[in-house]
Amino acid sequence: MTTAPLVLLPGMLCDAGLWDDVRGELGMSTVDVELSAPSIEGMARQVLGAVEGPFALAGLSLGAIVGFEVLRLAPERVTGFCAMSTNAGAPRPHQLDQWAALARLTAGGGFADAVEAILPTMFATPEPPAEHARRFLAMAWRVGPAAFRAQLAAQATRTDAHEALRAVRVPSLVLSGGADALCPESFHTAIASAIPGARLRTLPGAGHLLPIERPGEVAVLLADWLRTVPRRKESHA
Repeated sequence: MTTAPLVLLPGMLCDAGLWDDVRGELGMSTVDVELSAPSIEGMARQVLGAVEGPFALAGLSLGAIVGFEVLRLAPERVTGFCAMSTNAGAPRPHQLDQWAALARLTAGGGFADAVEAILPTMFATPEPPAEHARRFLAMAWRVGPAAFRAQLAAQATRTDAHEALRAVRVPSLVLSGGADALCPESFHTAIASAIPGARLRTLPGAGHLLPIERPGEVAVLLADWLRTVPRRKESHA
């Protein structure tokens, strides 16, 4: 017997480095998937093509939104689901305007300015600890302007996932930061209410990038959730 692999999906302008501290705390190998397709469905298909067989899935922000689509496309593949710092709603008009403006800025050579504009929303305070800011900026530059523009395009293809989440039948955990400037606790309450049996946990005083701000607490919650995820049988053909 073995557990299904754990797939970790990062948020916009983030990469596998988002999970470094959490991965170290968990002490287990994980599968990281780059999200670079220009649509949410395309990103979900990237995930499904990156791992064989069933898997548990944890995603933050954009990564969780892609997770919603993975659950819609291939629910039989997902053994457990964790959504954190995210929104299951369709884009609001002001978001579409903001993403379009960021795409134009980036296309015009202003990627650095776009990243600096986003940084204050990533953590519990607009001026985060220097190490937190350094890690976010390093990830953003590894992602780069081309992939960022694809991520912005993908965000615009989002649809409301709440109704589809009512069909989820796997152990699910919803995590939020009490000081998240982008995705408030109310978003996560709605997600947890939609998924049958989902557990909702809020980390008081934490911002958007929970795995960087609160890696120990996130790792404990993920480990507890993973213990509820069904194990799959090895094939002995």
